[in-house]
Amino acid sequence: MMKSVRPRKAPASEAPAQPNPTAASIKRMERAGVLEAVRACDSKKGADVTVLELEKGSSAFTDYFVICSGSNPRQMQAIADEVEQRLAKSGARPQSMEGYNQADWILIDYIDFVVHIFSESTRRFYDLERLWKSARRFDAAEMRAAVDRQPGRRAKAGLTTRRAVRKPPGRARKKK
Repeated sequence: MMKSVRPRKAPASEAPAQPNPTAASIKRMERAGVLEAVRACDSKKGADVTVLELEKGSSAFTDYFVICSGSNPRQMQAIADEVEQRLAKSGARPQSMEGYNQADWILIDYIDFVVHIFSESTRRFYDLERLWKSARRFDAAEMRAAVDRQPGRRAKAGLTTRRAVRKPPGRARKKK
C-alpha cells in the first residue's frame, strides 16, 4: 500500500495574526484573567505566546485559549506554576490540570479560558492554531500594543515592555 506524499503546510502559528485586539476584547480578556495568564507566561520566558479568541457560535467549550511553548520540562512546569500562582492571587482556581508530571503538554482549565503549555515539538505536531483557524488570533506583542494605545490603562494592565530598573544609590563614601 502506497502512502501519498503530500508536502505539509507551514504551521498556522507562522501565519500572520488577525487584526489587533479592540478595547472591548482587551477588557473581556482582562476580566476573564486571560491577560494575567499571558503575563505569567511572559514572566517565565514562554516562547511564542498566543491567545485564540474562539467564536461564540462554534462548538467551543471555552472562550479563549492561551498557548505558549517551553524549551524543557522544568521551564514548562515553572510556567504552569506561575500561571496558577498569579491567578490564585485574584481568586481564580483551575477546574483541572493535566499533563504536569509528563510536561509534554500541560493543560490548565479555568472554564472561561484554557492555558496550553507545549513542548516545541508537541506544539508543532498538534498545531492548535490550525485546528482552530476560525478563531481570532492575537500575539502577546499585539496585546501589549493594544494595551499601550488605551489611555490610562498602561500601568494597570501590566503588559508593558520591560524597562531597566534604576538601582538605589550605594553607600556614600567617607571622606578622609
